[in-house]
Amino acid sequence: MKVLIVNKFLFPNGGSETYIFKLGEALEQHGHEVQYFGMEHEGRCVGNRVNAYTSDMDFHGGSKLSKLTYPIKTIYSKEARVQLRKVLDDFKPDVCHLNNFNYQLTPSIILEIVKWRKETGRDYKIIFTAHDYQLVCPNHMLNNPNTHQNCEKCLGGHFVNCMKGKCIHGSTAKSAIGMMEAEFWKRKGTYKYIDTMICCSEFMKSKMDSNPLFATKTVAMHNFIDKVEWKETPKKDYVLYFGRFSEEKGIGTLIKVCKELPNVQFIFAGTGPLEDTVNGIKNIKNVGFQKSEGLEKLIREAQFSIYPSEWYENCPFSVMESQMYGTPVLGADIGGIPELIRVGKTGELFESGNGEDLKKKVEKLWGDKKLCAEYSANCKDISFDTIDKYYEKIMKVYQWGGEQTDGLYAV
Repeated sequence: MKVLIVNKFLFPNGGSETYIFKLGEALEQHGHEVQYFGMEHEGRCVGNRVNAYTSDMDFHGGSKLSKLTYPIKTIYSKEARVQLRKVLDDFKPDVCHLNNFNYQLTPSIILEIVKWRKETGRDYKIIFTAHDYQLVCPNHMLNNPNTHQNCEKCLGGHFVNCMKGKCIHGSTAKSAIGMMEAEFWKRKGTYKYIDTMICCSEFMKSKMDSNPLFATKTVAMHNFIDKVEWKETPKKDYVLYFGRFSEEKGIGTLIKVCKELPNVQFIFAGTGPLEDTVNGIKNIKNVGFQKSEGLEKLIREAQFSIYPSEWYENCPFSVMESQMYGTPVLGADIGGIPELIRVGKTGELFESGNGEDLKKKVEKLWGDKKLCAEYSANCKDISFDTIDKYYEKIMKVYQWGGEQTDGLYAV
């Protein structure tokens, strides 16, 4: 099978890029041919045979002249259609697997795929993996960055609320462009050509399904995680938070609780805009951003980890990673987080944003080492999809598209 993976960034940039690289590798290992389409960039590490890519669009840099054309290019890209057509004519894929494409590549690429399919008479699938809420929320987070409140006003296609709330970088102009982009493609009905939309949590699926068109196409499949060797690791006396230090991650609520529990030792591993508020608190040790062996050691030796997010997380890797390393998770009851924790077995939940509830749960777990040990032992039996299992599922998606979903996609 020939699979064309489409993503705006073709270099290591975030979770969606990790996803496409690992998925591409797995497909190739199973004998499939894989090529990629997206923006050109000096760090690009995958590509296609004809070297066809769109120009790099840098919204935070670039010349003043190039920025003048961005409002139009973020809605519709003739360049993306022309360059993609070169790849389609040469590669002749059986599946076009779309990932993040809005603004830089634009949904115009879907029109070119459909045009090519019609002209060549080829029967192939258009698959889309939703890494965020972009198709139902122009700022992709279902969260107003000005109020830091979760927001569902755009659900159902009411995109004017994006401009009203200045939801994109707090800018009326940028939010207006986001609103126009969403409205333009809604009215053209372009997303009807997507056969299957993969959502990485049941929660995300429920939000995507607010669009009746999407509701007939969505399936829920949790993201995959690398297989981890189980190790019996002696625990140390600290509670771990690892991740970004930002408002939507619930850092403010967590710090407040830390101050109220001076006898509990916390370790924070990460960085972010609220780093200054983390430093200087006696029972918080900020070890900064950690990776690889250093982060693994911190996770394995913690009594438990906390995931206090206050926005609609989809399928947070950190929640899965902690349990795979044998450390229970105290997670916020929001978004897709509850789907990843076996409450009363491998961790517990607290009401997102509720400092009193978080404090009570921290005190409970910190004061009951035996319970934490039981939760830790139970983590040995937890099972998240590895790339091999995910490959089996996605091959069914590739083969069936939107034609058959019942009972096929176990999360």
